[in-house]
Amino acid sequence: MEHMRVSPVIRLEKINVSMAQVIYDTIKRDQDYLKTWLPFVEFTQKVEDTVLFIQSVSDDEPVLQKAIYSIWVKEEFAGLIGFNEIDWTNKKTELGYWLAEKMQGKGIITLCAQKLINYAFLKLKLNRIQIKVAVGNERSMAIPKRLGFQFEGVERSGELIESRFHDLEIYSLLKNDQTSNI
Repeated sequence: MEHMRVSPVIRLEKINVSMAQVIYDTIKRDQDYLKTWLPFVEFTQKVEDTVLFIQSVSDDEPVLQKAIYSIWVKEEFAGLIGFNEIDWTNKKTELGYWLAEKMQGKGIITLCAQKLINYAFLKLKLNRIQIKVAVGNERSMAIPKRLGFQFEGVERSGELIESRFHDLEIYSLLKNDQTSNI
């Protein structure tokens, strides 16, 4: 799906190369804030890096492997959310997200995540969605908890951010967990 309306003021749009400059500008503007928890920030040195990322997650594959959406709030770019690897054999995926600093604390990610969760279970017919969150990232950790995900455990040294390994908390939601909410 190319576009999804989340609320009267929030929409998701499938990421494309024409968005590279606004995504790059947001990452550079908020890099001190974002780099604490997001490993890609230190590798985003020029707009071409963002173009390469967008091309790597485009729909060139015959079977959808990733589905990354830009988040727009009142037509202003707010961040990205999407499925980072769809495992069709096992009908599961991982949901990832980030928001610009000024967009934090407004419930945007919770609304967008719920929209994509419904899409994954109803349209893509997936059975499991997981979210990994760096230990200590309380704001991000609140999202899966708020959405009814179950804590499964900790992936030790699961992500390298700024030359330091971070443990990741793993949360999951199954289609059966969500049946009453869909």
